Amino acid sequence: MSPIRVAIVGIGKIARDQHLPALAANPDFDLVGGVTRHEPPDGLDGFRTLADLAAARPDVDAISLCTPPQGRYALAREAIERGYHVMLEKPPGATVAEVEALIALARDKGVALFATWHSREAPAVETARTWLSGRGIHSVGIVWKEDVRRWHPGQAWIWEPGGLGIFDPGINALSIATRILPQAMVLHEAELFYPANRQAPIAARLSFTHDRAPVEVELDWRQIGPQTWDIIVETDSGQLTLSSGGAAMAVDGQVVFEAPEAEYPNLYARFAELVRARAVDADLAPFRHVADAFLLGRRLEVEPFED
Repeated sequence: MSPIRVAIVGIGKIARDQHLPALAANPDFDLVGGVTRHEPPDGLDGFRTLADLAAARPDVDAISLCTPPQGRYALAREAIERGYHVMLEKPPGATVAEVEALIALARDKGVALFATWHSREAPAVETARTWLSGRGIHSVGIVWKEDVRRWHPGQAWIWEPGGLGIFDPGINALSIATRILPQAMVLHEAELFYPANRQAPIAARLSFTHDRAPVEVELDWRQIGPQTWDIIVETDSGQLTLSSGGAAMAVDGQVVFEAPEAEYPNLYARFAELVRARAVDADLAPFRHVADAFLLGRRLEVEPFED
């Protein structure tokens, strides 16, 4: 079977750190170019627009869209209308409605669309999902704290409307929670902490219920030192802890599963399946929770943030 000819659109930090290495290691794909406003990596043909790519490489099958969420809808729509299969880096767009429109368009055109949640591919996530199945959930605590200067240095787009602010990493936690918990969560209260000089929050506290069980979420982008990515679930048969962003799972304090990270290789393996089947995989549950937080959240102002 011939490799899928794919181009990267938007070659920033996440594309260089994760997408390019994952593609290079996957024989199902042949990376044929990149659409970027900047100098492409050595050995990769660069194009300014999708039209330039299409003119130079009419054989392209798919694109992986790694731009910031603002403006992504127009690019994804153009790609789908050109007949390309499309993979979306998270978050899948700037609004829920525009991603729903892309899903409908992809189905109408008969092309694959993959709205990815890379944290769901953390090694212990499916083990946790299986362990929680059939158990009674008493409470859930999620603590996701990291240093924005380490992970998003100088990326001004994350502080603009549509950039999500703290929900750029926080949606990773929500993507895991919506995967492993047996029932849907419903948001009841939210506090969003906005720096005085920014248009997106730097921290958030969210209160959900899962059936009748409370789910408390604490997100913060001001963490210095070790980073915290933990989910703790109290059940009728013990405490489950997912740590290191889903890399390790413990039950009652004893590690029962841990494995090396392979999130983006797994995403591209799934994308190859979707391309072959011309199928859509787009679970918007994490994105809807973020939209609900902006709808319901009480805005609180905190000190200015300077990068």
